[in-house]
Amino acid sequence: MHLDVRDLRSFYYRTALGRAAQKAVRDQVRDFWPSAKAETLLGFGFAVPMLRPYLDEARRVIALMPAQQGVMPWPAGKPNVSVLSEETLWPIQTGHADKLIMLHGLETSENAAAVLRESYRVLGPGGRALFIVPNRAGLWSSNEHTPFGFGRPYSLGQLETQLKAFDFLPLRHAAALFQPPSEQKIWMRMGGLLERTGRSITGRFAGGVLVVEARKQVPARAGGLGIRQRRPSRVLEGLGAPAPEPARRDGQAAAGIKYGNG
Repeated sequence: MHLDVRDLRSFYYRTALGRAAQKAVRDQVRDFWPSAKAETLLGFGFAVPMLRPYLDEARRVIALMPAQQGVMPWPAGKPNVSVLSEETLWPIQTGHADKLIMLHGLETSENAAAVLRESYRVLGPGGRALFIVPNRAGLWSSNEHTPFGFGRPYSLGQLETQLKAFDFLPLRHAAALFQPPSEQKIWMRMGGLLERTGRSITGRFAGGVLVVEARKQVPARAGGLGIRQRRPSRVLEGLGAPAPEPARRDGQAAAGIKYGNG
């Protein structure tokens, strides 16, 4: 179930906890990708908080927002780059993108397989993607007062297995959101310290979100789930070949006699 774009905008831009979450996850994204200079960068879901640092350096930035969620103009004060899109049919040319960031797009989709197929299709050879999902073992996935409490949370193994099934090769992973999902002053004051501490140790079981970087495998694995293969129909197997029609006499053919019509 997709969240409404108005609720996502309100959380990330109008609440202290949302702004803290935005910074924590975006810092991790920037550690993975310090630059997107001269590249085409896509976002899917509600990825706009992660896209802002790349607006001035990327060749092109496109923020795809699924129809079930809704769309908002973004960024404020600059030419709009957000596009309303069917989640199973993105208005992007095949192989057009260099990088993809997905936030609130995979875990909330009712057709995650189609979303991953589209992710694979739009990336160019060797293109890379960052998949950001709620961590099943974290506190945020059990709190419905934040966007990370909706949809299907993942363990690291579950996410990497699903990516491999659709011909993505996981390269590295990290976690973010080590502070509790609370706006109590003590936790808000300690947020920065908790993020730095959490990132210095394994965050696989503690962080609120998982971030996995994966590369598009080219060519796709033969028989992989990410590529549909045509298979010959076996419905007619076992039936004999049709018998040739018996030769007609010249007189019958000339008279236009039709067999079987009485």
